[in-house]
Amino acid sequence: MYWLDPNTPDGAFPDPELALDEPNGLLAMGGDLSPQRLRRAYAQGIFPWYNPDESVLWWCPDPRTVFETDAVHISRRLRRTLAKADYAVTLDEDFNSVISNCAGTRAGNPGTWLGPEMRAAYAKLHALGDAHSIEVWRDGTLIGGLYGVALGRMFFGESMFSRESDASKIALVWLARQLHAWGFPLLDGQVGSDHLYRMGAIDLPRSKFLKIVRQAISKPGPSGAWHFDIDAPANPDHIGSR
Repeated sequence: MYWLDPNTPDGAFPDPELALDEPNGLLAMGGDLSPQRLRRAYAQGIFPWYNPDESVLWWCPDPRTVFETDAVHISRRLRRTLAKADYAVTLDEDFNSVISNCAGTRAGNPGTWLGPEMRAAYAKLHALGDAHSIEVWRDGTLIGGLYGVALGRMFFGESMFSRESDASKIALVWLARQLHAWGFPLLDGQVGSDHLYRMGAIDLPRSKFLKIVRQAISKPGPSGAWHFDIDAPANPDHIGSR
């Protein structure tokens, strides 16, 4: 187990291939959640995941669960929901509400990890243009969304929430469509789950995932706050005010 000094935010991470087999992907502990360290971590395919009363734990599991941005599975039911367009989707419209809702969906569950320190860290990254959110609205209410980190043309998904049926799926589909239009090859899902696999997620060997990450982050991506430049549902009557 590698220990990271919290007083050296520019300190190097160990090689992700040295991560433990059990628990799968645990690489290091300690350090901090400064923007410098988070950028360095994600650039190496590493992400933080820990309970609020623990030291920061850093992970890079093998295999890695991802979505190819042009291969998200859309069921017939979801296709009908998408076609109704009785909703609107936005990018970076209300990052703080998205991350707060993501934390709320996990409250009281074992492994709750999205505590105040984590939310503040990603809010800083968002202010710097490195963390982004997608929101799903209906009748002025935020009903779903997800957030993650973007470096170059690689998007690392962190968490999603849904207040109405299929809302998080709507967010995932529209984000993947926009990422594909921008030339992002993958949307990282980190660790597999039945929900992600039903949506078309696949597992990649860590070595292959890290190779794709290195290539993707070397290419310029969109800067600043994100906005859709594909034809996405945007009826202003559905979008709430912050």
